[in-house]
Amino acid sequence: QVHLVESGGGLVQTGGSLRLSCAASRGTFSRFVVGWFRQAPGKEREWLACINWNVGLTYYADSMKGRLSISSDNAKNTVNLLMNSLKPEDTAVYYCATGRPPYGSWMYASQYDSWGQGTQVTVSS
Repeated sequence: QVHLVESGGGLVQTGGSLRLSCAASRGTFSRFVVGWFRQAPGKEREWLACINWNVGLTYYADSMKGRLSISSDNAKNTVNLLMNSLKPEDTAVYYCATGRPPYGSWMYASQYDSWGQGTQVTVSS
């Protein structure tokens, strides 16, 4: 398993942007799909986006398209998630995870084996 550490969360005003990072402190992302999820209080964990590290293909949840950009930084062994036009309803704990989900199954949290500790994002109105 890969040990993951998220960073970049914080407090931002409505309409602002944040860039979250997911670093592999032990192991690498090679041969993995790296996904970003979030979980708000009282809600289920929600898939946002993922990237296939080896081929660079990216996928986004329809609800978030246009506001997210996921990218990989091979030199730093990190995956970044840029979030724009943030809204109060984006307030949640954001997690990155790695796994090898079958094609079309990358939105299911059960397909991911390793998870970071999460980073809090709070959007003020």
